[in-house]
Parts: sequence; structure tokens; C-alpha cells
Amino acid sequence: MKKLIIPLVLFAFFACNQTQNQKKMSVIYPKTKKVDTIDVYFGTEVADPYRWLEDDLSEETANWVKAENEVTFGYLNNISFKDKIKQRLEKIWNFEKVGSPTKHGDYYYFYKNDGLQNQYVLYRTKDLKQKEADIFLDPNKFSEDGTVSMAGTSFTKDGSLMAYLISEGGSDWRKIIIKNTETNEIIEDTLIDVKFSGVSWKGNDGFYYSSYDKPKEGSQLSGKTQYHKLFYHKLGTEQKKDVLIFGGEKQPRRYIGAYLTEDENYLVITASQGTSGNELYIKDLSQKNSKIVTLVDNFDNDSYVVDNDGYRLFIHTNINAPNNRLVEVDAYNPITKNWIDLIPETENVLSVSTAGGNFFAEYMVDVKSKVIQYDLFGKKIREVELPAIGSASGFDAKKTDKELYYSFTSFTYPNTIFKYEIETGKSELYWKPAIDFNPEDYVTEQIFYTSKDSTKIPMFIVYKKGLKMNGKNPTYLYAYGGFNISLTPSFSVSRIIWLENGGVYAQPNLRGGGEYGEMWHKAGTQMKKQNVFDDFIAAAEYLKDNKYTSTDYLAIAGGSNGGLLIGATMTQRPDIAKVAFPAVGVLDMLRYHTFTSGAGWTPDYGNSDESKEMFEYLFGYSPVHNVKEAEYPATLITTGDHDDRVVPAHSFKFAAELQSKHKGDNPILIRIETSTGHGAGTPTSKIIEQYADIWSFAFYNMGINPIYK
Repeated sequence: MKKLIIPLVLFAFFACNQTQNQKKMSVIYPKTKKVDTIDVYFGTEVADPYRWLEDDLSEETANWVKAENEVTFGYLNNISFKDKIKQRLEKIWNFEKVGSPTKHGDYYYFYKNDGLQNQYVLYRTKDLKQKEADIFLDPNKFSEDGTVSMAGTSFTKDGSLMAYLISEGGSDWRKIIIKNTETNEIIEDTLIDVKFSGVSWKGNDGFYYSSYDKPKEGSQLSGKTQYHKLFYHKLGTEQKKDVLIFGGEKQPRRYIGAYLTEDENYLVITASQGTSGNELYIKDLSQKNSKIVTLVDNFDNDSYVVDNDGYRLFIHTNINAPNNRLVEVDAYNPITKNWIDLIPETENVLSVSTAGGNFFAEYMVDVKSKVIQYDLFGKKIREVELPAIGSASGFDAKKTDKELYYSFTSFTYPNTIFKYEIETGKSELYWKPAIDFNPEDYVTEQIFYTSKDSTKIPMFIVYKKGLKMNGKNPTYLYAYGGFNISLTPSFSVSRIIWLENGGVYAQPNLRGGGEYGEMWHKAGTQMKKQNVFDDFIAAAEYLKDNKYTSTDYLAIAGGSNGGLLIGATMTQRPDIAKVAFPAVGVLDMLRYHTFTSGAGWTPDYGNSDESKEMFEYLFGYSPVHNVKEAEYPATLITTGDHDDRVVPAHSFKFAAELQSKHKGDNPILIRIETSTGHGAGTPTSKIIEQYADIWSFAFYNMGINPIYK
């Protein structure tokens, strides 16, 4: 299924050593001026004293960023063990990482990172059994510091041409470059100003892509993007001559995605106003001058064409099925009343992909993967035998392929690739990483705890075998809770250093996510968003009540929507944790929709302008507006100066409010990375630096001194 998503053991191991009399560094914050800015919402005046920090082009904002970074890095660089943590991270990160191969034309293509390369390199070979493969494209040569990254590829059906997208400084704005795969030469001008788009080839003549008009005034990184447009680009012509297929002012939609069925007979168009709910259209490209035909004409549900078999369309949908189902319909009469179940809805959330003329149905069973293979008529062939309990992905390949390559991971199971024979169901190991980590030393639990309204919430807890539950274990509680996104078990290299220090990693699956389908998602949106915060707070209390940790040893963390989660938790419960890490967070809930693509998030959040009731609800938990005089956890806010998804002004204003009103000795710092965005494409070197700072900050403020034996 193709979906546009807009809408994050030490051999000589560390020992936990509490330093009872460790002297804490004092922090003097830069002075942040306040301006007399007042907005009025339904008769209520709301002050916004740090509005000036929204101007990311001003010299004044640049000076503020510089001053804050000087304080932050001055603090972090004075933590005595930070360099050792960075060295350990570099050591454990330095292993070969390989992606699953895919075949295009005569070649198999795959990504590989030798260890500490800033960006993955694209290789190719005609025979996967050969030990050596050729470098086809090396993004590390795009820039000296690795901040220009590759952000997607698309091949023609015969594999002779490839389009690839690049991102500069982590921005969501992309460029498209086209290469001849035989000569390895760039064949025409670069397309620019592309955003939230894939590339879908029609033969070898051209392709479809989507973009917005760039904001005409102000910053290109923070200006609001409004109407998405679907274009067709014919090779050999200028971009300005590209044909508008759908969208723009005549069909105003915030997000438009497009892709072709594998036989290239149907163009599939999805259109939406937000990150959930989409219209669905098809265009029969086998017929000249065919019209765009409507399958779904509203934004109430999510539906996508998975594939086709001649005139039979296969559609993945949650219409009348909150946990999703697969239906089929005749392409000549595709209205929803004619849809027939092929793989019906069950109690578990379903996602579907195709390979070798078969369906592969992945079910999420209490946040763990179960995969069943079906034929094109919905007949069960077999359940795929997975190597362990965890997360499987990648069950997709061309109709003519005889095998596929899927990846499997879990919290203590590094990402591993398996070769699967589609006809026989035989699965064999293809690639396993050689990493300095022994899974047998660790335990993964899944427990179910009770939230404020008695809802049962699942949570994974990972720790070293033999750990004493005495309430003194450093614990990192990480969650998301939004946009129908599921946090499934996965391995993280950066997390090793926490676990081998006797740390606990806890990951609850909050409402607002997609772990239990659309009803679970809706239970954490708009006027029910408080459920998400309550679920998270209850997770923290469970960990304390059961002696995994205590307030003095708890760190809470989340990014993007998860950054909002941490901001709201901090302002509602300043006493909940010792350390807090709100990353690239949505923190101003009254103005988020005025920046970049933020208006598309209203299905999850609501809009402060739409009604008094919605304004009051958002105002009631908006982190920027609910900072009060209190003692807050030691806080390290993180953001990137090129983040044009969640603009850094959210983090700037939150940091200014906290520093102004915080009472106590805990530091309130903001770490502003340069030439990075929302997270995707961040160079390995910067990721390692970020985690060295994060783990050092946590250990230091918990009074724990990580020591090498």
C-alpha cells in the first residue's frame, strides 16, 4: 500500500555510581525581551510576549539563538564524562548497516553505511551472491558536512531511469534529479520547490509529483503552505511547462498524493485537508482523454488503492472498519456501495502490501507483528513464520518477483533482513549486523497499566537482567500518542548506552496512536487530547509504584507531537520527573496552524479560531501558555534551525517562558542544531553529538556518574 504521510554491553561496561555531593553547575540565562503583543480569541485576551522569536530571518532572533546555544553548549561541554559517552557511541555505532535490496531492471539496489558515514550510500549489483557491489550514488559527496541528504528514489518500470530527491539542511522542500542508470549520468535540469511528494513514473516519458507555491513573503522555512498541486513533468521540457493534473485554487486541498498501479494503467490520486481522512480518485491511463473518477468524495475515512488485477481494484480502507479491511471493486463502477470484502476487518489493525501476485496482511496484535499471506481472491495461503516477537516490515515486491526481502526488529533484536520465497514460504537469513551488543543480557516486558479513566494501556519495558527494582534505576520514558502513528518494538543503537548503564527504557502506546485502530486514534484527538497526557502520566506513576524508578531517576522524552506531550506533561505535572526532553515540539497550540503545513494537523488538534469551545480547550493545555511559576525538571529542549515542519519558534517561545518562570536549580536549556530540520536526513555525526549531549545531561542531572571498569 502506498500512502503519503505528512500529516522522529560495554565490554568494559558503565556502572551506575551515584555521586552524593556532586556539585551542580549554575546557569545564567540570556535576557529575553518581552513585547506587548495581545491576541483576542472569542473575547479572551492572550498575551504573546515572545512573538518576535517567530521571525527566523531577523538579526535579533539570530542573536538570541547564538546566546542560548552558548549557554547550552557551555553547560554540556562541562559535563566531565560527555566525551567518554560520545566515544562509546561512536564505537557502538561503527558497524556495517545494510538495507533490503530491491530489483529494478537488471540490478538489485540497496543502501549501505560502512559505519560512521553521515549518509547511507546507494549500491547496486546484478548478483546478490557476489561479495562486492558498485556504488551507484553517494550522498556523502553532496556536501562536506553531510547535511544534504537523499530523500527518496523512484525507478522507471524497466529500471533505465531513476529520479531521486534531495533535502538540504533537513528541510521538507526537495529537489528532483533524474539519472540514466546505464550511463550514471544526470540527463536534464533539476526540478525545484517540491514538497511532500513522491515521484511516479509513467513509462519512460515523464512522471507525476506534487508541490506547493513557495510562500511569497517572509521566510521560506516558516511561511504557510496552502494548496497542494499535482503535476505531470514530461522529460525534456522545462519545469514551468509542467501540466497541472489536480489541485490548486480550483480544487483546494492541503495534501495531494499520486501513484500508478504496477501495470501503469491507473493513476491513483489521494487528496486531503489534514493528516487523516482522504478523498480517493482514479484515472484510467490506458484510455485517451479519460476523466478523473471519484471513488470517495469526503475526508471522513482513509482509503488507498493497494493494487489491481486488470479491472479489479484492491482498496485498503477503514470505511465501516476502524481496524481496516481490504476490499475489491470493478474499476468501471468503483463507488463505495459496490465494494466487496476480500480480507475482512478483525480485532487487530490490518495493513496490506503485495508481492509476487499475493497479498501480505500484517496484523498488529497488541503492538506486535503477525503476517499472513493470501492469494488475490482472499484465500489464506499461510502465516509467515517470524523469527521472534517484534516488528516485521517490507513484504512488498513486483508481481513477477519470486522472492522478497523483509526486515525484522525488536527492542533487543537489531534490524535483520530475511529472504522469503513467495511460493514455498521458506524464510532464510539474508543479513545480520555485527554489533557490540548481546541481546541475551536484557529483558523485554509488555505490561498493561490503568490510565486515569480506567482504560488499559500497553507499555514495553526493557532493562538488563538481574536489575534490582529498588526505585533508583535511571529510566527513560518515551512516547508519541498522535496522528494514528504506532510505536512498535524497534532496536536503537543510541539506546544501548542507556541500557548497559543499568537504565530502563519504557515505551507506552498511548491513545492518539494507531496501535488499536481508528477508535484508539480518535480517543486521543481534539477535545479528547487530554487522554494522551493522562495515559503518559499514568505510565510514569506505574513505573514509580512498581519500583522500576522514582521521580529523581525518571527522564521523560518525545519528539514532534511527542514534544507536545512532554511540554503538556511538564506544565501539568512539573513534579513528575527529574529530566525532560521535549524535541522539535508543537508547543504553541493557538498558532501552530499559521506556520508551514500546520493547518493540516487540525484533524488531530482542532483549531483555536474555529470555536470558543475549541479555543478554550487548546488554551487549557497549550504548553507555551501554561508555564507557571514552579520548579520544573532539568530540561533540554531540542530543535533544528531548518525545521520547516514544526518551526523552531515553538521551542524558542517555550524555552523563553520556562527560563522566565522556573523556580529552582534545575537547568532549562535549549539546544538549537544548525543545518538540520525535523529529523530526517540528519548526518550520523550530528546524531551522535545529539545523543552524547542527551545521555550526559540525563546522567548528570540524576547524579549518576557513568564509570568505565
